[in-house]
Amino acid sequence: MDAVAVVCAAAVLLAGCGSGKDEPSGRSSSPAASVDGKNRGREVLPGLPSAAQARQMLGKLRVAAPRPMTGYSRAKFPHWVEQGAKCNTRETVLERDGRHVKRDDQCRAVSGTWTSLYDGKTLTSASQVDIDHIVPLAAAWRSGADQWSTDHRRAFANDLAHPQLLTVSAASNRAKGDQSPDQWQPPARGAWCVYSRAWTSVKSTYQLTVTKAEKDKITEMLGTCTS
Repeated sequence: MDAVAVVCAAAVLLAGCGSGKDEPSGRSSSPAASVDGKNRGREVLPGLPSAAQARQMLGKLRVAAPRPMTGYSRAKFPHWVEQGAKCNTRETVLERDGRHVKRDDQCRAVSGTWTSLYDGKTLTSASQVDIDHIVPLAAAWRSGADQWSTDHRRAFANDLAHPQLLTVSAASNRAKGDQSPDQWQPPARGAWCVYSRAWTSVKSTYQLTVTKAEKDKITEMLGTCTS
């Protein structure tokens, strides 16, 4: 899929929904999102490729030095956009990834349980979790997003169709910041397989580059996959 097709696909996802480190700060129509009791990071990430598929994707990614941060601002990646029914992208992901999630009349999660893939913590308050951009906004900027339009960046920052958004503990998300896999890895080694597959998928979907150190570490992390 070329870059134009990626943008169009993501735009369809957001169409009709309004506008709107990854920080603390919709309702998804995906059947997987509504199956209570299966909402774990490794199970709810949409479009997650197999390890074999991820290895093929990784082999096709262009290796390049990081681009400069000149001009970067989080505001250039508009989020969290409205997804309908008063729900924005953040609230949509909170419901998708949580168990027994209850919302108020403004679509804010007021109760629920979330299991953080990165560190295995179980959290019982939305204030304890963040929505992580698997490939952070700044990391995307350094690998090609500096050349994108605002609409393309909006689609990337609110992508519910690919494995880009995940509910994790606030502590693990803030420890990660905008670092790439060669700089930071989930402290729970059991998460490495899913994390590396998701990272590679997002980089491939959006035709972003990788550094040699990043590619080497992803290769190592994919090596922890059992199939």
